[in-house]
Amino acid sequence: MTTSTSGVSTSTQALIDAANGAVAKTKSTTADAQDRFLKLLTTQLKNQDPLNPMDNAQMTSQLAQISTVDGIEKLNATLQKLLSSSVDGEAMQAAALVGHQVMVAGNGLQLGDTGAIGGLVLTSGADQVVVTIKDQNGLAMRTLNLGNLDAGTHNFAWDGKTDAGVQAVNGSYGVSVAANRGTEKVTAETLELASVSNINRSTQGVTLDLGRLGLVRFSDVKQIF
Repeated sequence: MTTSTSGVSTSTQALIDAANGAVAKTKSTTADAQDRFLKLLTTQLKNQDPLNPMDNAQMTSQLAQISTVDGIEKLNATLQKLLSSSVDGEAMQAAALVGHQVMVAGNGLQLGDTGAIGGLVLTSGADQVVVTIKDQNGLAMRTLNLGNLDAGTHNFAWDGKTDAGVQAVNGSYGVSVAANRGTEKVTAETLELASVSNINRSTQGVTLDLGRLGLVRFSDVKQIF
């Protein structure tokens, strides 16, 4: 019987290489991988040279490989369960928002009989925050000086009056915000108020249907009313 330098027959070594290649390329269950490993190990032990037995280090390495595969598959299964549980919990929370109003990123403002409410987010504190409300043509209708604000989410109200004191027509308006701390500009994001009509669940997570604003992720909600 022809042997290799490691004490395993050439034919058996070829079998080992082929089996190892199959294990690496084939996506199978843990049970199948363990069964192949045990068959391979049995073949190696049967065909080893009694005067030059298989290296213990090689066997230990193969045992470690099969244990790693087993551990990875168990970890993947656990992660899948955690992900499913997380999506279920998020869907339950999102369902409770149907019929409520939420603040999300947007530069619109809806003026009604009782006025309008908007919002903004500051990345850091600012000593001067100015909100400009514009009509559909981009013309400034009202300027609101909100003064000094800390970092975070803030709301503002518009009674519908223009800077000239004239009552604006109900409808859609645009909003922009400028924030400064001294001479330094502070990053600010405008928020828009919208009603949640229903929720949608998919493999990508849970989204809220906000009507004219479309679908937004549950995680994108800044405030709930």
